[in-house]
Amino acid sequence: MTRKDQIVAATAKVRELLLDKNDAYGDSALSPLNIFSSANAEYGIRIRIDDKLKRIKNVGLDDRTEDTLLDLAGYFILLMIARDEGYNLHKHIREGEPSGDHSATSTTADQDRGLSYHS
Repeated sequence: MTRKDQIVAATAKVRELLLDKNDAYGDSALSPLNIFSSANAEYGIRIRIDDKLKRIKNVGLDDRTEDTLLDLAGYFILLMIARDEGYNLHKHIREGEPSGDHSATSTTADQDRGLSYHS
């Protein structure tokens, strides 16, 4: 198997995991219910990443944590999507376009980009 084939196979695993979990959990990572927490999607995903990293720190990398590596890869992709959606939301707000079903709360990603929407 070539390196390219290995990359294709590994990313296919992550893609399938993301799609399966998104179906099973109803897009909860990127569209949280906010019943017990008011955290936005990006912050919630960052917490999940921290939890997975803590598991690796406590257990190490072995057969027991192989699924944790896949979860991390998936959460990093979701974090990229959340940051992109947050950026696009605030761009639409600046341009006066309808914002849809999102909160206009500034995030760390906004601050990284020099954006702030608090009054």
